[in-house]
Amino acid sequence: MIGGRQVWRAAVVALALVTADASAQSAPGTQKPFEPVSGQGGKDVVWVPTPQVTVDKMLELTGVTASDYVIDLGSGNGITVITAAKKGATALGVEFNPEMVALSQRLAREAGVSHKATFVQGDLFEADLSKATVITLFLLPDINLKLRPKLLDLKPGTRVASNTFTMDDWEPDAREMLPNCTSWCTAMAWIVPAKVAGSWQLGQQVLTLSQQYQFISGALGSAPISDGRLKGDEITFSAAGRTYTGRVSGTTMTGTGWSATRK
Repeated sequence: MIGGRQVWRAAVVALALVTADASAQSAPGTQKPFEPVSGQGGKDVVWVPTPQVTVDKMLELTGVTASDYVIDLGSGNGITVITAAKKGATALGVEFNPEMVALSQRLAREAGVSHKATFVQGDLFEADLSKATVITLFLLPDINLKLRPKLLDLKPGTRVASNTFTMDDWEPDAREMLPNCTSWCTAMAWIVPAKVAGSWQLGQQVLTLSQQYQFISGALGSAPISDGRLKGDEITFSAAGRTYTGRVSGTTMTGTGWSATRK
């Protein structure tokens, strides 16, 4: 049995331990880690989490592999960047909210991919996209539209994926709606096309092309072309009973048995 003085001493020790524990919880640096809330405000859009299944489909549609450099604009909690890094890709997230950046960095470390997944605090409109082979987005349509000219100026063949929101009249090359998904369930992908509008000398004839993103029309001499399409730097069209398939490289096009030079 414990005596009265011993009980008093035990109570004092217990109170001291409780006080120390409370002080430690409220001390600087020991606060509860930041957790984002769906719908919280941001610079250009509010943050809403992207379902993992949608992220997986976006990366599937753009064919992400270990050889890719992925840039996610408005990277939020880093789920897209981290998933791309798990595929072996080098991935960068650009996020305006510094707390989100810190959270993403922590989650990348916990996932063991911080050597492949990096995050920077910055404005998505000012981001340098020149290294990217894949761009991923979960932004509103008006933001996509503002970004579109910059995306179309990227190297032909660069792939772009968006969760749910379109690029206005730039039709996606692929679109899938995900089953067994309750929200934000549409993944879309585009391939930045080469710029071919204008006149080209193809043998003794002039090839005149008009371009609406990946779709092309025009004429080869007096023969109208049909089924004109671009897939990055790959071009195909038919004219006068012949199908032409080749690649665009700057001011030249080259295919099997034909070539053209921009006039």
